[in-house]
Amino acid sequence: AVFSDSQKASRYLEQHDAAMAILDLNMPNMSGQLLLEQMSEKKPHIPVIIVTGESQIETAVECMRIGAADFLTKPISFNRLATSIKRALELRDLNEELLSLGNASPADLQAVSSHFSSIITRNSGMLSLLRYVEVIADYMQPILVAGETGVGKELFARAIHGLSKRKGPFVSVNVAGLDDQMFSDTLFGHKKGAYTGALQDRDGLVAKAAHGTLFLDEIGDLNESAQIKLLRLLQENEFYPLGSDVPVQSLARLVVATNRNLKLSVTEGKFRKDLYYRLCSHQVIIPPLRNRADDIPLLLDHFIAEAAKAMKKGKPSYRKELIDYLNLYDFPGNVRELQAMVIDVVARTGTSKITVQSFKEFINRERETASTDLPTIDAHAVTFDRFPTLKDAETELIRRALEIAKGNQGIAAQLLGITRQALNNRLRRNA
Repeated sequence: AVFSDSQKASRYLEQHDAAMAILDLNMPNMSGQLLLEQMSEKKPHIPVIIVTGESQIETAVECMRIGAADFLTKPISFNRLATSIKRALELRDLNEELLSLGNASPADLQAVSSHFSSIITRNSGMLSLLRYVEVIADYMQPILVAGETGVGKELFARAIHGLSKRKGPFVSVNVAGLDDQMFSDTLFGHKKGAYTGALQDRDGLVAKAAHGTLFLDEIGDLNESAQIKLLRLLQENEFYPLGSDVPVQSLARLVVATNRNLKLSVTEGKFRKDLYYRLCSHQVIIPPLRNRADDIPLLLDHFIAEAAKAMKKGKPSYRKELIDYLNLYDFPGNVRELQAMVIDVVARTGTSKITVQSFKEFINRERETASTDLPTIDAHAVTFDRFPTLKDAETELIRRALEIAKGNQGIAAQLLGITRQALNNRLRRNA
């Protein structure tokens, strides 16, 4: 159906559904933006493409924040329109699949982990995230993978590529620190003579990732000029090699990753708003290890077995108190830090057992001071309504240490910096 009056379109949508909608911002009686707001509330499953003039791009970007799937700037080429419509229809199909995620049972979530052999987890939040990844993997829209350093963003990107069943390769590049020319040359390639030293044609990574996945890591560090070029790649689905005025169609699926808060970067003016809304339709936000402590035993066993095999050693064992101790650590380096710990400890262990002390020594070496190897005192502050005596302070510290350690005297002793025997003596003395 075609309407020149937005109010007629609104009345039509009250009675009918639609596969998608294309709205001009300038429409009689009611703006395209206002109609979009109504549709986002009443018909959120219908993908919307906004059509705008050059002077209204900021409004069009705001429409994407509201929920538009894309925006097109006049004059519109047929290829650009066809690409946008195809993406919008894919988005509708995808949204229908995503609606079914809320009905997934714990057994369904547990089963999905078998498709991610490199991602070790039993955490319910992570399993839900993997299910989401499984649904979005086969679509062409870009995916933003976010999370702290060391959480495994590239592992997720590779899993997305594998699940997509795309025939081309997985091509990875860290774009942090690339200047304008290096970014263009790396991604788009060049023609012979494009600059001094360009002695022959060279394909960029976009071309090498054709029919596959191009993974751009540290996307939040791109400079303004590189952001504009990436935006064009996403909007037009084409690029220009350096030294060429003939556009080349992109056949690569884009996955980007960052450890930055891109929304904050947009607010601070460090990241383009229009690029952000092109990238954020599908976000895979990986939780830090400290928020999924139930995965620590699985990861620990995996990394110990992996390290022992690499070093041609027997797999060493450990006591449960090691898990209790690691649960108290905040892992600023996340899974990557745990892996580094295990490799170091296994290499240094000459016996068949790994001890808590060996991990404590690793943390001490990394932090360069023995006083910061345990949870910060601010997180477990002790207050009194009067100046405490030494006995008061000792009693309260022991009580808090046992509370934090969930009654495990070995871990409590580690927190207090004394031996288990010394703690037992103090407990008997204060009884």
